[in-house]
Amino acid sequence: MEFDVDRARFNMIEQQIRPWEVLDQRVLDTIAAVPRERFVPERYRHLAFADLEIPLGHDQFMMAPKVEARMLQSLEIRDDDLILEIGTGSGYVTACLARLGRSVDSVDIFADFTESARAKLEAEGIRNVMLETGDAAHGWNQGQAYDVIAVTGSLPEYVTDFERQLAVGGRLFVVVGEPPVMEAMLVRRVREEEFHRTPVFETCLRPLLHVSRRPRFAF
Repeated sequence: MEFDVDRARFNMIEQQIRPWEVLDQRVLDTIAAVPRERFVPERYRHLAFADLEIPLGHDQFMMAPKVEARMLQSLEIRDDDLILEIGTGSGYVTACLARLGRSVDSVDIFADFTESARAKLEAEGIRNVMLETGDAAHGWNQGQAYDVIAVTGSLPEYVTDFERQLAVGGRLFVVVGEPPVMEAMLVRRVREEEFHRTPVFETCLRPLLHVSRRPRFAF
């Protein structure tokens, strides 16, 4: 029996994403429009719309669809937003960010992820993305202020490296903590030296590479 991609995508949105309180129509339209199945590794394509993380290699995984959707909704992306993505991965979230905002700078530590994502994004005609390879565990392109920063790997504890790259009015999404329960946070830069940090939901996400917990001192 042939796999019905359109039905599977519809079911993903209606049975996984909407029940997770994702109701922003721009986000739902983006998820409906971006072909997730074309960003999933070939061997896992039949799982493209399943409620699970999908292996990408290097012990890295695509986020579950509902987590991707909640992240996109939380960031309240506007048409003219300049976006930084930490962790390109498959390029699927990159494609969604590019559809929602003005342009995306996306960086990944693995060169093969960067090149694979580049090919997939080009195949979809997505041009408003700049992909680079490097270690962005403590920020990237430090001279640039961003309206939106999406960190797609978790941090063991919150650090201020990323929020310092926000423009005033900008939003940062990051997951903080250690298994079994972590907390997704939305950080807003409301003034030059004032940030509002708000927990938005609980989840569990693979850690960002090269970020470790600060040592604790016993007295």
